[in-house]
Parts: sequence; C-alpha cells; structure tokens
Amino acid sequence: MVARILALGTAVPGTVLAQPQIRDIFARQPGIDRLASRWIHAAFDQSAIDRRYTVITELGNGNEPRGVFIDTESGDLLTPSTGTRNEIYKREAPALFAAAATDALERAGVEPREVTHIVTASCTGFFAPGPDFRLVRDLGIRPDAERYHLGFLGCAAAFPGLRVATRICDAQPEAVVLVVCAELCTIHNRSSTDPEQIVATAVFADGAAAAIVTATPPRRDRPVLEIGEFFTAITGEGESDMMWTIGDEGFEMTLTAEVPRIVGREIREVVRTVLGSDEEPADAVDAWAVHPGGRSVLDRVQSGLDLPDDAMAYSRGVLAEYGNMSSATVMFILQRILADDSLNDGARVGGLAFGPGLTVEAARFTRRVHT
Repeated sequence: MVARILALGTAVPGTVLAQPQIRDIFARQPGIDRLASRWIHAAFDQSAIDRRYTVITELGNGNEPRGVFIDTESGDLLTPSTGTRNEIYKREAPALFAAAATDALERAGVEPREVTHIVTASCTGFFAPGPDFRLVRDLGIRPDAERYHLGFLGCAAAFPGLRVATRICDAQPEAVVLVVCAELCTIHNRSSTDPEQIVATAVFADGAAAAIVTATPPRRDRPVLEIGEFFTAITGEGESDMMWTIGDEGFEMTLTAEVPRIVGREIREVVRTVLGSDEEPADAVDAWAVHPGGRSVLDRVQSGLDLPDDAMAYSRGVLAEYGNMSSATVMFILQRILADDSLNDGARVGGLAFGPGLTVEAARFTRRVHT
C-alpha cells in the first residue's frame, strides 16, 4: 500500500496587497531615512512578487480611523504587542485552516467524518485548544480523530507534516489523514531600518493549504501524488542566518543575505542524497516544487542544480501571485503540479523547502493518473 495525496486545497484572506502599494506604505514611515528608503524600494521591487494576501484589512485601505497596525488618518504604522498580534492570529487563523481543509476534502471526495487523523503546522501564532481542535469542532470531524500539531518549524513544516501523515498510513493503511498548514506572517510586520526586517516585510504573506493523505485507493478519476522518500539535512552553517524568535512586539525574523548563498552551495549534495543515483537533477526530476523563500533562493537552487528556467516555473508563479506564506507555500506549488495535465502519468516530482537552522527538507513524489 502506497500513501498518496488525493487532493490539495488552498485558502487566502480577502485583503490583497499590491507590492508597490505596500512598499510605499513602509517607505514613507517616520524614521525611514534615505538609505533605508533605498533598501525598501530594492527589496520590494526585486522580490518578483506582484501581490500578496493579508488578514490585516487596515493595510488594504480599510475604513478604520485608527486601527491596530496602522493609523489610517496619518498612515503611520503602529507597534502592537505580541499579545495583541497573537489575539489576531487566534481570531483569524481558524477560518483559514478550515477553508483550506474544506477545499481539500471536497476535491478529494472525502467527508469530514471519514478523517481519522489531523496534522496541523504553523509558526506564526499559538493558542490552545488550537487549530487541530477547531478543525474537529468546526468541520464535523469525528471527535476521536487523533490530532498532532507541528509548531515553529518555519517554512519547511509542510514536508514534516506530510511525512507524519505517511508514517501514519504506513502503520494504519485505512487511515485518512488531513494535513493543514496555515500562516499569518503579516501580523508580525513592523517598520524598520534593519535590512533583514525589510526583506521580511517585502516577501512574507498569509495563507493556508491542506492535503488529504491516505493509502486507500482513489475514489475519483483524478491525478494523485504518490508519496515517496523524505530526507532532512542541516547545512554546515546557517544556524544564525535564519531564525524566528518571539519578541515583545511580535515574532522577529532573521533572514540574512547568506541564506541563498548557503542554499546554493549545499543543495546539490542534498538532492543527490535524495535521488540516490548519479543522475543529474534535471534528468531525474520532471517537476520541481521548491519553496520560494525569495527570488534569490530560487535563483540559487536553479543554478546550484543546473536546472532550466522552466523547472522553477511553478515556484516562481506562486511567489509572484501569493508571496512567501511560510509552511503553506510549497503545498500551493504541489497543487499546481497535481493539476498540470501536461505532465505524464508517472511524472517524477522533487520537493525542497528550507527552515530555521538552516534545515533542508526534501521529498519525492510521483504523479499518477488513474483512469
């Protein structure tokens, strides 16, 4: 019995942030000097992002005279406490978890009561009883469904989530596992002259994605992703270059310029270990799902693996349309691969994601077309 992804679902908040619009908001803040303004314009304009989504309606020209994050009369960004930001997560995140999960269930033709296990992942907020509990309560999932939450694994968490689901299906072939990743990255944005924080405000976004994983046969004549091997690696350096810590005014992201360079140096050896062969990556994989930590990360992966431009098309497309939604992002990419009818039965899919550490999570899938 092979565990497979029957369907993937996605969800984003209703407020759209056009990249030039949000760039100008950050660039005109008090305390932003000429140098910081140049950094802001460079980070936003070179991000390869057209638009993103946020739960912060105030940033989308809301009508609140004085909001939590922005004084809409003056345009000045405010500095809410971590507690205030987390309250917004508690209020807004459950709906995103539920929307992505419902989308995945409907696409798979699976009823909520058939779900036996839930695996959730998030690194942008905390509350208990948490999102896993709310999914049971709000979607009508059986109350004895087993629940597991993966917290603070960063952008790479989707693959550990899918790995947990696969191990469950290996042990219980009749299991139906719902995996959901949801992140509200924008609630931790702040005005800053620090280049690392500027990069974070330029790329991160809100969104959720879900997968239905089971070893039981598909019920619909639709493509599925058979799940293969997983691999985890910690790079030789980078522990201080990608970090996510809790501060008094939100969670604080450290994302240095070294991250793309470290990824570029070490990615070939990681991929060779995953492939387990002497084949070149471009020959061994038909479709790539690479987490777009940013445009430069994708550039370094592409050059490090000697991949053609079209190999990054799925990842660059999601980055342009949604930004970096942390753990949910790579599942948006897998959804596009699953829906791409130009891929043949048996197409080999390679997945890569990067988290704090610097940790590399890799996975292999096979796209199957059942008729």
